[in-house]
Amino acid sequence: MAEINTPAIHISNLSFQYNENSGVHFNDFNLTIFKGERFGLFGPNGAGKSTLMSIMTGLVKPQQGSVTLFNEAIHAKGTRKLFGYVPQDFSLYDELSPTENLQFFGAWSGLTQKEISYRTTELLEILGLTNVKNKPVKTFSGGMKRRMNLAIGVIHQPRILFLDEPTVGVDIQTRHAIIEYLKHLNTQGTTLVYTSHQLAEAESLCNRVALMDNGKILACNEITHLLTSYKQENLESLFLHLTGKEFRN
Repeated sequence: MAEINTPAIHISNLSFQYNENSGVHFNDFNLTIFKGERFGLFGPNGAGKSTLMSIMTGLVKPQQGSVTLFNEAIHAKGTRKLFGYVPQDFSLYDELSPTENLQFFGAWSGLTQKEISYRTTELLEILGLTNVKNKPVKTFSGGMKRRMNLAIGVIHQPRILFLDEPTVGVDIQTRHAIIEYLKHLNTQGTTLVYTSHQLAEAESLCNRVALMDNGKILACNEITHLLTSYKQENLESLFLHLTGKEFRN
């Protein structure tokens, strides 16, 4: 459950635009995500979700405003260890095995060899990759790579985990296993920040969501509260109600 008085992420008076012709921009944007939440961020293509995720993880620096993680500025020394990031594109080394990938990313995250060894064994078992731990990742299916991507993102046991389409392109069994593991991480204290186009999946995972478009938040609250307020049956119908049914590029 969220700890209401403890912000995990606080975005204050954020302004950002890549350039004048880039379309989406943020102007005086504010958002607080609390410790222990399973927070969903949704919107159509071009709404600004990926840009916002890049700002929250420090990959992109805002032109104005501030972003803090547990009251630490996102670009402050040591902040990187507070969070993990599971991107939509695979962030791993295809030529290496799962064991070698986790050894590399564990060391990069500042873990000791003992910690890396323990976490590698634990994660490969949890995510069903023990029997292929020494095989090159390039031989894996898409679902196996998704699980590997997740293992890399959590090897250092981050307090916040950012997830960008973590189950895209996987079968239903893999999707179920990933979502259940994310819920488990949350019960252990990890704050989840999740974005996806899988809205039915989102209803299962998230306890609070923000729907956004054109760099602005259209609605933000617990899912049940939003559905009641807007008289909608599910998150998909609410999404269409707030963002329209027109094609997006």
